[in-house]
Amino acid sequence: MLEHSRASTGVKEPTDLNALADEYLRLAYHGLRAKDNSFNATMETHFDPDLHLVSVIPLDIGRVLLNLINNAFYAVAERSRSTVHQRDVETLHATSLQHPPYQPTVTISTQKTDNQIIIKVQDNGNGIPKSHTRENISSRFTTKPTGQGTGLGLSLAYDILVKGHGGILEVKDANDQGAIFIIRLPIVATYLI
Repeated sequence: MLEHSRASTGVKEPTDLNALADEYLRLAYHGLRAKDNSFNATMETHFDPDLHLVSVIPLDIGRVLLNLINNAFYAVAERSRSTVHQRDVETLHATSLQHPPYQPTVTISTQKTDNQIIIKVQDNGNGIPKSHTRENISSRFTTKPTGQGTGLGLSLAYDILVKGHGGILEVKDANDQGAIFIIRLPIVATYLI
C-alpha cells in the first residue's frame, strides 16, 4: 500500500502489466467493499500469458488503471442499484422468467500485438452516452452524473498515457451493456525473463 501512495519517479522500468492490472483490480474492489460491504461483483481477467515485462512508469500506469477500474465498479454498482429498484417494482418471479438476474462484472484483459500492448477495462454497467467520444476524455470528461465526478481522473489518465507514454486512451459503449476503456501502449522495450 505504501508504494501506491508514493509520488511517481517519472522513470520507466520493466513492469509486469498483468500483475499490475490484477493488483489494481483487487485494490479497487476491496476499496469499494470497505465503503459498501453489501456490494459484490464478479472480477474477470484475461491476461496474455506471452506478455513480457514492458517499459513503463508503473505508478503512473497504476493510477490510470485504478481510475478506470474504479469507474467500472461505480458503473456496475449504479446499474445494480437500479436493477434492485426495478425488481422492487415488478414481481421477482415475473422478472426472473424474462431476464436472468443482473451480475455486476468488471473485466480486465491484456494483449500483445506486433507493435503495441492493449489493456481493456470493461464493465457491464449502464454504458456511456453516445455523445462521449475520445476527444471528450482529454478535457474533463466524466462517466458519472453531474456533481458526482470531476472528470479530472480521466483527464489525468489521458495525459499519463498520451503525453507520458505515447499511448492512446479510447472509450467505447458496449451497446448499452456497459463500457470499454482501451489503453494502447506502443512497445518501446520488452524484457524476457
